[in-house]
This record gives sequence, C-alpha cells and structure tokens, in this order.
Amino acid sequence: MTRLRRRPVTQRSQWQLEQQGLHPLLARIYAGRGIQTRSELDYHFRSLLPPDSLSHTTAAAVLLADHIASQRKILIVADYDCDGATACAVGVRALRAFGARVDYLVPNRFTYGYGLSVDIVELAAAATPDLLLTVDNGIASVDGVRRASELGMATLITDHHLPGEEIPAAACIVNPSLANCDFPSKALAGVGVIFYVMLALRAELRRRGWFSDASGRREPNLAALLDLVALGTVADVVCLDHNNRVLVSQGLRRIRDGKLTPGLRALFRAAGRNPAQASSVDLGFMIGPRLNAAGRLADMSLGIECLITDDEGRAMNIAQQLDTLNRERREIESGMQEQALLQLAERSAEMTGEAAAVSLFDSSWHQGVVGILAARIKEKLHRPAFAFARAGDGEIRGSGRSIPGLHLRDALDLVSKRSPGLLLRFGGHAMAAGVSLREGDFTLFSEAFAGVVDELLAPADRTHTLETDGGLETAYFSLDTARLLAAEVWGQGFPAPLFEDEFLVESQRILKEKHLKLRLRKGGHSLDAIQFNFAQAPGRHIRAAYRLAINEYNGVQTPQLMIEHIETGAD
Repeated sequence: MTRLRRRPVTQRSQWQLEQQGLHPLLARIYAGRGIQTRSELDYHFRSLLPPDSLSHTTAAAVLLADHIASQRKILIVADYDCDGATACAVGVRALRAFGARVDYLVPNRFTYGYGLSVDIVELAAAATPDLLLTVDNGIASVDGVRRASELGMATLITDHHLPGEEIPAAACIVNPSLANCDFPSKALAGVGVIFYVMLALRAELRRRGWFSDASGRREPNLAALLDLVALGTVADVVCLDHNNRVLVSQGLRRIRDGKLTPGLRALFRAAGRNPAQASSVDLGFMIGPRLNAAGRLADMSLGIECLITDDEGRAMNIAQQLDTLNRERREIESGMQEQALLQLAERSAEMTGEAAAVSLFDSSWHQGVVGILAARIKEKLHRPAFAFARAGDGEIRGSGRSIPGLHLRDALDLVSKRSPGLLLRFGGHAMAAGVSLREGDFTLFSEAFAGVVDELLAPADRTHTLETDGGLETAYFSLDTARLLAAEVWGQGFPAPLFEDEFLVESQRILKEKHLKLRLRKGGHSLDAIQFNFAQAPGRHIRAAYRLAINEYNGVQTPQLMIEHIETGAD
C-alpha cells in the first residue's frame, strides 16, 4: 500500500524566500525541505566547508607531501563501485599533477572481496609501495593494516563508512564518520573525502614552496576534478546536505560548460546524453550505472582507466565497453528479478507485507548484481531486503537495501551480537550494507534478520509514503518550468519535486508490454505522461503523484509527467 502525504510548508519561510528573489515555485519547494534563507542555496565554491575542518586532513597532507618530496611510491587501493572509482581517479589525477609517484590497485570483488584485506595487502606488496592510500574503504581493515605494517608499508585511510569497534592502526585516518571527528558534514562520499585530502595537500605543498617559480612546477586546478566528485557523490546515494550540494552543483556546472574529463565526456556520449543539459538524474541513473557495470561484471580497473586517461579516443573505446557491460548487466538483472518474484510468490507472508524483512538466495545468481536485485525487491515490497549469491568456499555474500526508519548496518550489528559467529563479515551504511555468511546459515540469517527488523522498524514506517509538494498550477506545465527544476540539485535527502493532482485520462496505451503511456487533462490543459512498469491500467479519473520532466524526441523537447503512483478515482 502507498499513501501520499504533502510536505508541510511554512508560509512565512516560503514568503521570505520569495522576498529574497527566489522563483515562487522554487520558494514553495525549498520551504518544504526546510530551507529558511537563500544563503542555504549558495553553491559557490567559497561556501564549501574548509579542508582543515575535516579531522586529520592536515596530518594526511603532511604524510603525502613527505612522500612526494622524497619520491617514495604511493599505491591507491580503491573500492569497486562508482564512488570508489571516482575517488581513485581523483587521487591519481591530483597526485600525478602534484608530481607524485602513484599507481592504483582495485580488488576484483569476486576474488578478493571488499576492502584492504590481508590478501590485497600481499598483492599490493608486489609493487613495493612505501604508502598504501585507501579510498572509499579501509576503516574496517584492522588485519590488512597490521599486515601492511609487517611488510614495511605505511597506510593512510580515507573512507566514509561507519567504523567498527576496533579502529585500524594506520599512520593516519581521514573519515568524517569517526566518533572524534567534528566535521559538520557527516555525509561526504568517499570521493568527497579524498577531494578534501587533496585540497589540504595542495595547501601543504604551497606552504613548502612546492609551486614556486624557481621549482618550475605549476599549481594544478583541483576544480577540474569536480565533475568526478559530483558523479561519485550522486552515484553513492549519500545525503545531499548543503556541503554535498555545493560539490555536486560545482561539478554539474563544469559538466554543462563542457569542462569534463575525457572519460566522463565519453560516458555521456555512450549514454546518449548531452552534457550541456546534465542533471543529477543523469549522473545517478545514466552515467553511474555504466561505470558500476565494470565492478559488477568484470574489473573496475576498466572504469578507472576510463576516468584517468586524457586520450579522447581511448576514453571513448572504454566507454563503449562499459556501455556493453551495462546492457549485459540489465539482462542478468532481469532474469534474476524473475526468479526472485517466483520465490516471493511461494512466500505469501512476504508478498502481502506481513514479513518485516525479505532475504533471498539462489545458487545461480550473479554476485555483482545482487545489490540491484535487493533494491528492486525493496522498492516493490517496501521492506528491507537482502539478496545473496554464492562466493565460493561454502560462503554466500549478500547485499542489502533498507527503507526509511531502519539503519541497516545497525540492524546487522544487532544480529551479529545476538547470534555470534553467524555473520562472517558485514559493513555498510544506513540504507545499504553487505554481509557474508556460510551458505548453510542462510535460513538462520533470514529469521534472525527479520526478527531484528520487526523490533526496530516502527509500524508507521512499514507503509510506503510518498511525500509530495502538493499540486502544480497548470501554468507551470511548461518546458520552462521543467528546465527550471532540472537545473537545480536534487538527490538523496534532498528529493526532486514530486507533485500530486487529479486528472482526466483522455487516452492510454501500453508500450513494450510494461510501460503505460497516457494523455492527461487538468482543467483546460492536456499533456503527455508515462508510468514505467505500471501495475494496472487506470480508470478515467485518477489522482497521480508525478514529476515534471523533459521528453526529447527527434530533437524536439516537450514537457512530460513521469508518473510514480496512480490512485483511480470514481468514474
């Protein structure tokens, strides 16, 4: 069941925003998101929180500067998702611009799993680095850091994941999620953390006179990396607080101005998108998945190479490979989703929403795609969901997605405490997490996880609620309004506008056997609408929750409603 609920809007806040020069529609939308003054929408680079306010960035900068000055080798150890790939690319590009000897290593998820494991450290040792620099991982790598120290390698951890009970004994750790870190923005993605470290490193190198006229070294413009920072931030679905919105806004501005890294330009071309009209939706749903496809099905080094090359031709060649992998990923996902729905059809409690959580496993499922499958099941049932695939040696690995009201990593932590030894490894965020266990323990995990969720998830949170921004005046059903909304920064924790209105259905037809194409009328205004993967055909009168979007066909742009929910009224 889905219910619509209008966001409360303080009329005074809306009026104040209008008085400060904001468009009346934007004033209403932003007031509904708690914005009080226009200064909260200041996305100039000067609004970014200063680098030294992120704990230990100064120490990290000194450590890196020392290694650059003495030409000691630095090896970046990356994660295999979009955040990890962009973070690695930011680190490689910046450090090389600073004159560092730097290379990277990204684990193959199917061979080594996640993070700076002992096996990864021993693999890295073959390159004889002096310093291991982790990006988007490492905060849980207690054994890996210990092994690196035994092998004579120092470790600098940059991460944003929640720490466990034991912190690795690294030379330096930069992570806004550390308990003793007072950085105001706890929502930085991994790419945001390494970008902050690079800003601090540039300041340290300036202090040392590294870019003096006598040295002949040119100071790099780190703003050139903001397109990558924006991509990783949006793709990792972190909360877009003000600081993250600054990073994303600045990155989108560069993308729209044509100031992209060659790899990102190639990915836009492969996706059939125009960078001049780029939005956060493009980054999250068009570009991110193509980059993620490398980590899901092959090796994320392919994606990283796309982002660090300056050769336009090579970038385009890799982007086309990534596009092919993404199409393959969609086919695999489709088959897995069909199998998952068959499993659910046999489990009436979960299909009817009586179960607090859902856990699924099939021996044929692809390990790299279970996260997407979990997200699809979560969306369908509005329940926390885990999907598992075999990982070898009698283990299965699961990826989970949560709903508002349940912190997924905290739930796993409680399962671990109540059932010692059940979880072999786990970690993650509030809304996404991963876990490994023995295949024979899948049923035990399913029951234990469902029990914990049943305790933690409030009854009110089990009903799917769509928060809307109320109705949209027919005068705003225009291309100009759609462009106005698309130009703003939206994302996790700062959702794109969703409106609700009553319509008369003038016509309807089914596209590709699963999408509903509609012609709707409100008052004297008619316009096209589409609902993807619709559940049932509506009657003549409907109430719909929708987004105002831009539809482009044969070079012609028109406004279109993207329907997210339909309630059929009395005919």
